[in-house]
Amino acid sequence: MFNRNRCLRQVAAIASISLVAGCGLFSDSGEADDSPIVVGTTSAPTTLDPAASWDGSWELFRNIYQTLLSYPSGSTTPQPDAAKSCEFSDTANRTYRCELRKGLKFSDGSPLDAKAVKHSIDRILKIKAPSGPAGLLGSLNRVEARGDREVVFHLKTSDATFPFVLATPAMSIVDPGSYPADALREGNEVTGSGPYKLQSYEENQRAELVTNDHYDGYAERRNDAVTIRYFQDSGTMVEALEKQEIDLTYRGLAADDIVDLQTKDADQTLQLVEGAGIDISYLVFNPRDQWAGKAAVRKAVAQLVDRPTIAHKIYKDTVDPLYSMVPNGINGHTTGFFDDYGDPDAGKARAILTEAGITEPVPLTFWYTSDRYGSETAVLFKELKRQLEASGLFEITLKSRPWKTYVEGYQKGEYPVFGRGWFPDFPDADNYIAPFVGKENALGTPYPAPEITQDLLPRSRRESDRAQVEREFEEAQQILVNDARLLPLWQGKQFIAASEEISGGERALDPSTIMMMWELGRKTSW
Repeated sequence: MFNRNRCLRQVAAIASISLVAGCGLFSDSGEADDSPIVVGTTSAPTTLDPAASWDGSWELFRNIYQTLLSYPSGSTTPQPDAAKSCEFSDTANRTYRCELRKGLKFSDGSPLDAKAVKHSIDRILKIKAPSGPAGLLGSLNRVEARGDREVVFHLKTSDATFPFVLATPAMSIVDPGSYPADALREGNEVTGSGPYKLQSYEENQRAELVTNDHYDGYAERRNDAVTIRYFQDSGTMVEALEKQEIDLTYRGLAADDIVDLQTKDADQTLQLVEGAGIDISYLVFNPRDQWAGKAAVRKAVAQLVDRPTIAHKIYKDTVDPLYSMVPNGINGHTTGFFDDYGDPDAGKARAILTEAGITEPVPLTFWYTSDRYGSETAVLFKELKRQLEASGLFEITLKSRPWKTYVEGYQKGEYPVFGRGWFPDFPDADNYIAPFVGKENALGTPYPAPEITQDLLPRSRRESDRAQVEREFEEAQQILVNDARLLPLWQGKQFIAASEEISGGERALDPSTIMMMWELGRKTSW
């Protein structure tokens, strides 16, 4: 029968999904079947080269590449993976040293040594791909390989978050013989050192993962193979689950499908698990645009957006309203936009515009991606258009593109206002602020914010105890509220729908809600 399972344990307020003993979906009892686990998701990779990816491609990378540090099940701080040990070797948090495990190899049997680690990090900065993760390495000065097993990272400034950066799939270690130092690797081949090898890959269709016999790390595989199927929409994915063509859905369940799964009849053999999420959705205003560049226009929009209606009407309460770029559950979270603007109010919005000398309806074009953040995205933007135009203060035009060309557009500064989602690189308030500010950021729209970039962030990064930097992040969030260049909309929840025979989901999500496929298993007896 269908059982909506809410036996959840949240660890350190991150989006780990856990079930206590007796919750049947993810029980470890029974005998394992070695047939591939088939996982469905709507989040397909945009690239297979880590140097080109600062997006959902990481969900595949986590399983086929290896990083110096990572997150064993239940851990909320980075632990050694390809490394035997890592630590700051000075009190200023500016020199970070890692010692590699002995005898590491890539999936093709070639050696993985300190030079390979240096090569992997250096090429990110040298290639500096427009959609790549070079922005995560802003504090890095240089990488030094000492012998075969020692790597030393020399930082420009103190950065207590650097271990978290090394634990992201962006810092995946690649084979120097297969990945050029100054260019991205072409084709669909991968040479990594993760728990799995990529046996075959069809873009936007499927990735077939098989055991990597050369893997040496903390992961204990509970299956021999995983097939990831990529879907264009939630409905098709759920239909495949109900037909037993896939075993589990991970990312991309639409609100209507979640509600439907919650109310299925008793003859269904599926279960749904709900957990807290730390992904966010937000709007970006381009300061170079004639209208979006005006603070009064941005603040008027902030005064009108009705987040509770969006959460309830569009997402059927499968998300929560968000009033800060740092979500609830992350240390330092505030509710700045609600504190400053309160409930939606057309009169207050009109006063903001009038005071700035704007008396005619403001024309704005809102852009969104048609195939990235779920089928509700188009409906969300229609609702935003309705809310803003109902005030009589705005004339909104909606436009969309598929993700690949959408990214190119906002990186070139083509969009006046555009929607983005953010799945964190690591669970720290720093990662909800630093990527979006500075001359070069993840959004393609320069945002100097010197008080944040030159004072608050550097000050917070000198503190290893992240619980001691709430004040810095509260101040940073208030600056973002005052500027209104980034407008948070909602904070997600995590939902996994699976057949009853799948185990391991309680361990399968790391602190950034990336699925560790090796934790999944199939049970044939109960």
